Amino acid sequence: YQRRVRGKIVCISSGNGMDKFSGGLRLTGLDDFITPGQACIKPVSIPKKNTLAKIQLEDDGYFEITADHKKERLEPAKINLNDCLACSGCITSAESVLITAQSKEEYFTRLANKTTENKIFVISLSPQSRASVAAHFNLNIYSAHRKLITFFKKHLGADYVFDTTFSRDLSLLEIREEFVSRYRKTYIEQEVAGTESHLPMLASACPGWICYAEKTHGEFVLPYISTTRSPQQVMGSLVKVYFANKLNKKANEIYHTAVMPCYDKKLEASREDFYQEIFETRDVDCVLASNEILDVIQELKVDFVSLEESPLDTLFTNVDASGQLFGSVGGSGGYFGGHFQIRSKRIIWEGSDDPGI
Repeated sequence: YQRRVRGKIVCISSGNGMDKFSGGLRLTGLDDFITPGQACIKPVSIPKKNTLAKIQLEDDGYFEITADHKKERLEPAKINLNDCLACSGCITSAESVLITAQSKEEYFTRLANKTTENKIFVISLSPQSRASVAAHFNLNIYSAHRKLITFFKKHLGADYVFDTTFSRDLSLLEIREEFVSRYRKTYIEQEVAGTESHLPMLASACPGWICYAEKTHGEFVLPYISTTRSPQQVMGSLVKVYFANKLNKKANEIYHTAVMPCYDKKLEASREDFYQEIFETRDVDCVLASNEILDVIQELKVDFVSLEESPLDTLFTNVDASGQLFGSVGGSGGYFGGHFQIRSKRIIWEGSDDPGI
């Protein structure tokens, strides 16, 4: 249907699966989305005139009918997910595009071409998804992780399985340094020219919140948002740059899939910020949500509990001397605890020898 939004005529479809995305993408009427098959799927600016113009839908497209009965065709515009992300808020999540390009169906299509395309398949598993699978099958975390490695390698064609707890620790280290840098520029080096910074620093690995902030508050809030990549995208860089070099492969010769707890992570992986133009590839090629993995297990009729436990791929996995997984603890993915700890050690009590700090 058509709707006029802030002087624009928009052709909109109402979503039928927005519950899979976070509330941040569904607040304040931001759940309109577009589909790639529609003729008019991008807002068309209508210049203000003194005449009363009407938009008329005909079999071969949309036309503007002026007061003097002149008819002018409105050219259809194509839109993709990046246009959606850059929009001011009229259209927010191109759900159909996301589900088509970031789905288990797309994954199996690429898997079918794995040999002909000579691709290395890497799957990065988030601790949240691992916990969900463990709870679903009533297994402990360690057993679920090793069984998932077996499942990914045996049934999903994975060559390597990594743990994003590793990349989360790297992300936390970097974001702590960013906070200390901002703090120093604001309170210690404030008299030095060119050291303007922004506090408080807002840190979030939730793409739904980032998208909501961009579209509803724009330039007002953006300077305060941390520039550090999320664990998903840190792992994307590690896999497509460091790991690719280690294997003597190009970035586009690796198909990297992230298993994440939320559909919003599909939105994050699709951003142009994380696209390597040289190799024409994204840092994360596909994102599968936890429930999609459970669906695949069911569809393939896999007896998950009976799967053997495979050894860990230790390159990008936090494993201690006893072979157990470990990582940063605390709520909010360790962000709050990490900030509080680094503020205590590096700022408030800098130089202190107190081992309790």
